[in-house]
Amino acid sequence: MNPLTILNISQNHYIRGGSDRYFFTMGEVLQKQGHRVIPFTAASPKNEPTKWERYFPRGADFEHPSALDLWRFLYSRAAVQSLHRLLHDIDTPVDIAHFHIYYGKLTASILGVLKRAGIPLIQTLHEYKLTCPVYSHLSNDEICEACAGKHFWRALPKRCNRGSFARTALSVTESYISQSLGAVDKFDHFISVSHFLRKKMVEHGIPETKISTVHNFVDVSDFTPNFAEGEYLLYFGRVHQSKGIFTLIEAAAPLKQVPLIIVGDGEAMQEVRRKVEEDNCEHIRLVGFKQGDELRELIAGSICTLLPSEWYENCPMSVLESYAYGKPVIGADIGGIPELIADGIDGFLVPSGGTEALREKLLWIYEHKTEAAEMGRIGRHKMETEFNADIHYHNIMNVYQKFL
Repeated sequence: MNPLTILNISQNHYIRGGSDRYFFTMGEVLQKQGHRVIPFTAASPKNEPTKWERYFPRGADFEHPSALDLWRFLYSRAAVQSLHRLLHDIDTPVDIAHFHIYYGKLTASILGVLKRAGIPLIQTLHEYKLTCPVYSHLSNDEICEACAGKHFWRALPKRCNRGSFARTALSVTESYISQSLGAVDKFDHFISVSHFLRKKMVEHGIPETKISTVHNFVDVSDFTPNFAEGEYLLYFGRVHQSKGIFTLIEAAAPLKQVPLIIVGDGEAMQEVRRKVEEDNCEHIRLVGFKQGDELRELIAGSICTLLPSEWYENCPMSVLESYAYGKPVIGADIGGIPELIADGIDGFLVPSGGTEALREKLLWIYEHKTEAAEMGRIGRHKMETEFNADIHYHNIMNVYQKFL
């Protein structure tokens, strides 16, 4: 294929979560294959430097929002103007616009600009925004599909956004405006990061022919595996009820001989800390948010990692990264997690919210470290042969070629 010019669109030009990490790594893979990748994101002092940053518009301020920020959340005139300027200034036509999570700061206002320019629009779906106004199919920490992809007003009485009627009203309004601006109709194709997410999109009205599954990936060359037997079990991620953090603590609390490290921060941290202290869980260490070398060392030194989620996880990078480091994963049988874990081979699947089953697997893997290390080897091999950069590139190109 001849080199393409690809507009890589997301709200952040820094890594805040898994979708941001994918935004960068996908761009790097495309560039290694000779394509020209132009980022378009919101401006931020946190952004990684790039020569394209002069085209980045100001996005809504989520930390200290003003009345103007509420409008920017719904429609960004600055993003429209910046995108017009970018398309005018570049010396080669854009072949594909590849979107990620763009709505909060760039908004669907930019879709018409690209459509009128005749540029195909592709979006990788990292969450459930098209079918749920709070993006998660969670309402008050319970799984919810009441809006069914179109009846967004049903979120209002449930106060789905942090229990706030005002926040929920804003989310509902944004969902309706976003759809009217073409958040579904103007896109040529959607890429789902799991079969589960794709199924949910189709159930709630996205045409089956308009969405394909391409799982996330890791570039294993960036990960040095450690196949040595580890010393502790590890959870790393957001500390929130929907991640199954309280089920994990309840399961681990009686296993005083099993060291557990919890890495991360989030809304539930204060309650988690209180529960660990009340139950005298000295074997459970809360070490806060970690990244870079500190996080890498913690993963590499573990027996296995844990993802006991209680929401519709899509294709969690934590599972793929754990395998890349040669560590098995114990995960809940919910969302896209079962698509990644081969039960009893490179980890274990347990019922979501199932305390006893989770406790049983925690104890087993701690008492069978040699078997756990072998599971980790199998997980690493899976990354090398099924979820690597070359396969991912091939799958993405198959989607692009339909619209070139």
